[in-house]
Amino acid sequence: MPLPELELSRYRPPTPQSSKYITVAGERRLRQELEELWRVERPRVTQAVAAAAAQGDRSENAEYTYGKRRLREIDARVRHLRKRLEGMVVVAQAPSDPGRVFFGAVVTVADAHGEQHRYRILGPDEFDSEPGGISMDAPLARALLGKALGSQFTLTLAEQEIDFTILEIRYPPSVL
Repeated sequence: MPLPELELSRYRPPTPQSSKYITVAGERRLRQELEELWRVERPRVTQAVAAAAAQGDRSENAEYTYGKRRLREIDARVRHLRKRLEGMVVVAQAPSDPGRVFFGAVVTVADAHGEQHRYRILGPDEFDSEPGGISMDAPLARALLGKALGSQFTLTLAEQEIDFTILEIRYPPSVL
């Protein structure tokens, strides 16, 4: 039996652009990380690499090799943070219609079994910063966005349909 043809190209389709929304606290956290990497971590590692290079043979110098690798990691993260922060839209206030789900909302939903779950819709760069945070690009968040209090909807995940009802929508005043 012949083997199926495999595509051996190195081409990979571009990853979809993630949303550019972020809360004030999320932006502050990313800026602090950028500042820490650029002003503290990178100079410290650069100094360690210079000291390791002064020891002589670089081909067998682990401190030099790992220091250079860490510098590349820092530089890549700094480039990523600068590019992400450049196009961010900082959401600093609740929407004019607090009865609907928008970015920054804390939403309590009940599934078909009556179990309640609470989620906070955040940007893709900050959703992991708090318990219950979900990226606005996640399927559940996309299904929630724009829905009103009391709305019912069905979400299909892994070929399984789950029914939800929105029980509560609130916008934290000081955290946006």
